[in-house]
Amino acid sequence: MTIAEARGKCKGFLARIPPDMLILGVLVLTSSASFGLGYLTGQEQGSAIPADSPAVTAPTPVGVGAPTETSGFIASINGTKYYPAGCAGADRISPANKVWFASAELAVAEGYALAANCK
Repeated sequence: MTIAEARGKCKGFLARIPPDMLILGVLVLTSSASFGLGYLTGQEQGSAIPADSPAVTAPTPVGVGAPTETSGFIASINGTKYYPAGCAGADRISPANKVWFASAELAVAEGYALAANCK
């Protein structure tokens, strides 16, 4: 089989596929290939998280006295805002990511800012 014959067969095959299905197939193959390459890259570089990463260190209460569910201020180890206890924004923080502060001053000292939706 020559290159011209192979090209003719490919054109004939592609002509029978509806254009929408062809585009969908290309998108699925491209996204699968990019996911696979990203996964392999992560495997090659190693998936070890550094020991000083915030995701590894457990959140601990900060300040004098341990705040409770009804007192104190809450922030996320991944965020930049703090919330008064009982605020709806604080309720959306995963318990594993919560950092408690005994006062607003301590939260500000740690680099957090008061959330605009909670006063």
